Amino acid sequence: MDGTILNHLNKVSICTKEIIDDLREQGIYVFIATGRAYGEIESVVPEGFQVDGFITSNGMAGYVGEEVVFEHSLSLELVETIIEKARENKVYYELFPYENPRVTLTKDKHYVEAEIREPKPESVGINEWLSRKQAIKEKINWNERIEGTKFSKFYFFARTEEHINRWKQELDLLKEEIDFSTSISSKHNVEVMVANVNKATGINQILQRFNLSETEIMAIGDSDNDLPMLNFVGHAVAMKNAPDHIKEIANDVTEYTCDEDGVYHYLKSKFNL
Repeated sequence: MDGTILNHLNKVSICTKEIIDDLREQGIYVFIATGRAYGEIESVVPEGFQVDGFITSNGMAGYVGEEVVFEHSLSLELVETIIEKARENKVYYELFPYENPRVTLTKDKHYVEAEIREPKPESVGINEWLSRKQAIKEKINWNERIEGTKFSKFYFFARTEEHINRWKQELDLLKEEIDFSTSISSKHNVEVMVANVNKATGINQILQRFNLSETEIMAIGDSDNDLPMLNFVGHAVAMKNAPDHIKEIANDVTEYTCDEDGVYHYLKSKFNL
């Protein structure tokens, strides 16, 4: 979603919604594959926005309507271990339980809030910055302890690339002790999921639900967490605003960016709508 159907103000345009409606009326399936948790989607899409299914949290969960097609969960042991290490490294984090809103522990609030202090670092994208500001203000539950037993993902952020890169190195060391996956969607973040889970594995599980093959699928993306998906599908499309290494592995590149409704224009042209 981010950098693809979402503009940099974290909104899906009406024309993008309408082109998706047109495709679905023609019998073409449309799915969202996103790093966002399922509960984050409603606030960024227009009223009446509908697709045939969602792959969320970088492949950790899949939904068709009210049906939960699959859900993977981080273990409580891993969650507690990573929070301890995040505290040692003073890394901004949001934990996403399936049953409850995202969580950050109260004892970590001082340094988490400090990472979102003004001014915005020049290298941080405005969409990610606005999301973090909104999370601090109204989305995070500041709890004394971890609640729930099922967790869809961890999101980590740092205002400098040096800080987040040090944290990625810490996570790589931890992988030698506990098996898990990481995914990156910007220079300032990293996310943690269950081992061997990504957008491609999630898409594959949804395709099985619809008896579809990856050769029949086109995917559009813009960042590193889209690479497994773009390498998996039959036709890969990179956004104009994607970095060059994403464009290099794609079959096609949109003419317009996410801020110029690039997905709308591409689909309109591709399907002669």
